[in-house]
Formats: sequence, C-alpha cells, structure tokens
Amino acid sequence: MDLRLKFNEDEINYDHFRPTYPDELFADIISYSLIDEGSNSLEIGIGTGQATTPILKSGCSVTAVELGDKLSAFVKRKFIKYSNFNVVNADFMVLPLKSDFYNLVYCATAFHWLPKEESYNKVYNILKSGGTIALFWNHPFPNRKDDRSNKANRRVYDKYRPSDKEIVEFCEKDCAQHTRELERFGFKDIKVKLYHRVRTLTSDSYIALLNTYSDHRALDPKTKDAFEAEMKMLIDEIGGKINIYDTIDLYLARKP
Repeated sequence: MDLRLKFNEDEINYDHFRPTYPDELFADIISYSLIDEGSNSLEIGIGTGQATTPILKSGCSVTAVELGDKLSAFVKRKFIKYSNFNVVNADFMVLPLKSDFYNLVYCATAFHWLPKEESYNKVYNILKSGGTIALFWNHPFPNRKDDRSNKANRRVYDKYRPSDKEIVEFCEKDCAQHTRELERFGFKDIKVKLYHRVRTLTSDSYIALLNTYSDHRALDPKTKDAFEAEMKMLIDEIGGKINIYDTIDLYLARKP
C-alpha cells in the first residue's frame, strides 16, 4: 500500500492532533512572496489544512492538491467559507497544471514523498517568473536525554521499534541538503530559517498523535497495541505528560 494514503484513514484525528506552524513562518512566506488578492498559489499535499488558513487570509487564491479522497472532502468542508479556496483530489505528479501561472507553490511536511527531480522541475515549470517556492517541515524530537518523559518514550521505541540509526535533533547543518537541491534545480534568492517550540501532550494525546504517522499506523496490530499500552503506562507513571521539542525548517526561493 502507498504509505501516503495512511494519512487518509482518519482525517478527524489527523486534524485534531497534527500541529499547525508558527505565525512567524507564514508572515515570512507572505513577506517574501508578496502574495495578495491578485495572486495564485498552489499547496501540495494539504492534508487537513494545517498550513492553509494564513495563506487564504492573505487574499491569495489557493488551489490545494491532495491525494487522499477523505482529506480532500474534509478540507472542502473546512474552508467552505473561503471563496478563494479550491481543492483537487489528485496526485500532484500526474495532475496537468498551467505553466508560468502560480505566484507561490508551497508544501508543508510532504515534499519528501514526491520524486525529487520530477517534483522540483514541475514546481519550476508552473511558477511564474519571480514566483516563490516555499517548503517547510516540522521535526518533532521527543528524545532529549535530560527529559524524563523523553527517556520513557525512548524505552518504548527501543523495545518495539529498535533502530541502529543515531537519534539526533534536527539542526542548522541539516538544512544544507535542501539548499543544494533548490540551487541545482535553478531557484535563486534562497532563504532558510529555523523556528523552535515545545509542545506538552498528555499520554492519550501523544498516542493519538502517533496514530497520525504512516509508519506507526503500518505496524502490525499486535505490536501496535502493545507499543501504545506500554507508552501510556510509562508516561503516566511520571506524571502523564510528554514534552516534544519541535524544529521547523523553512526554505524560500524564487524562479528567475
């Protein structure tokens, strides 16, 4: 099964528990791109619209492309009051789109699902000259060694989902890959910025959040149930809450 469609299985839970993005991030996108009521933007992989409202409120017309049919129907209802919103239930990579048409193409925590070369080239093609590409991701980190709630989290992952990969927090040096990609595919005036925040969730909310991630939903049911039961037990033993340390990375660039 295409793991991208795992997000389509429970749109209500996804909308409730997936975080939005900092207000400052959207202010930076709008300031850089200069979008307004006369602009056209395209959002790739809208999900349930965690990154959509601020762009709509700028007055810019937003066309969202979403692979999941349930997610598409959800955002159609969610943004029904916005006359400047439209959603298309399709795969971005096969959807015919106008060349040199969009002032802004943006994607929140989803661009990595697309084939790299084809997706960058397609975005470049549909942007107007001077148009903006905005890519951003949220990197949640519940694995700090000085946080006892994070230690409990790590114990459960090591037991049920062990990995030889070093667990490290996202940092500035990790941005270089996307910067090189934007340069490689012809984009100019590249700007990169990091934002930081801490979320504190109850054990139940944390498990609900985990159920919005495709890899967690893809676990076999027996392992998944045991994982969640032990996660809840260990977090409840230390007060019932877990801290998640988020780093959000934003990449802005223009088509010449």
